[in-house]
Amino acid sequence: MHKHLKMLLVFVVLAGALITAGCATQPQSSTIPQYKVDPFWPKPLQDNWIWGQVSSVAVDNQDHLWVLHRPDTLLDDDKGAQKKPAANRCCLSAPPVVEFDSQGNIIQGWGGPGQGYDWPKNEHGIHVDWQGNVWITGNDPADHHLLKFTRNGKFLLQIGKPGKSEGSNSTSQLGRPAAVESDAGANEIYVSDGYGNRRVIVFDATTGAYKRHWGAYGAVPSDEKVAAYKPGGEPSKQFGNPHCLRFSKDNLLYVCDRPNNRIQVFHKNGTFVREFLIEADTLTGPLADLVMSRDSQQQFLLVADGSNSEIYVLGRADGRKLASFGRPGRMAGEFRSLHNIAIDSRGNIYTAEAGFGRRVQKFLLQ
Repeated sequence: MHKHLKMLLVFVVLAGALITAGCATQPQSSTIPQYKVDPFWPKPLQDNWIWGQVSSVAVDNQDHLWVLHRPDTLLDDDKGAQKKPAANRCCLSAPPVVEFDSQGNIIQGWGGPGQGYDWPKNEHGIHVDWQGNVWITGNDPADHHLLKFTRNGKFLLQIGKPGKSEGSNSTSQLGRPAAVESDAGANEIYVSDGYGNRRVIVFDATTGAYKRHWGAYGAVPSDEKVAAYKPGGEPSKQFGNPHCLRFSKDNLLYVCDRPNNRIQVFHKNGTFVREFLIEADTLTGPLADLVMSRDSQQQFLLVADGSNSEIYVLGRADGRKLASFGRPGRMAGEFRSLHNIAIDSRGNIYTAEAGFGRRVQKFLLQ
């Protein structure tokens, strides 16, 4: 009897080991990312600084956050300390560009008009490339150029010039550009161009030389007047405003076509891959920005809806909405004029609020 019991125990142990080994080879289910606001991030601004509209944020390869705001949008009651004599202690404008470390401490601030370049009249986009260089766009009707600086604010390059746009097929002039993305392997800069033009355009990141451009569906862009977006209507053959662009690890470029409620996906040469329609019933251009999740396969798109004041979690493969967080408001975790987002190496999200939001928030991946 003892011998039979011993054999039975051996069998059970072996069977359990086989089952455990078999389970280990099965793919684990995907976990939809969840976020919680950090109400204490960043640390208070120094030197009596205050922000105007915060138009853009970017994370560099050190997990430092870069913030671009619009000093000219300070309200009258933000300027008491700037009057002569000072009316009160509030406030002084922060520099247009402010760098924070991962703990929310200010590292430096710089930017604004200077020698050798044309600072934009209305700051819009900020991007930090693989070398730590900082790219700035503006979307004022006179802003038709792109600027490149070192991380310490030394001017390096200007593409285009202020004044007048030359249209969506110009190879030298931009049209109120919105956002910037970089490709280290090819040494290229991609621009979503933008509020005036209707295209994605690519330049050499060192020289600024023109490389290529394309419009919606990878076609030649046109500046002819197009019908406004209509729910259930025929999709526009032109971009309305390519407001954001982001690369995935598998070298696909995701472009937010804000007024047309869609994300279009391309190969690097401009070949169209697919599109997703987002919030089809919203008439005020919900697609402000997007980033990819930080899991190895980048299974999720995190999409900022500026009109409805939410961030959506979408499946990257099919654009299906899986979750969301946020609501309209001015309390921590709420949004007012959500305009831009960034994500760090740990998967935490940072948001920029323009309009009367005028702040940066951090959301911790749970």
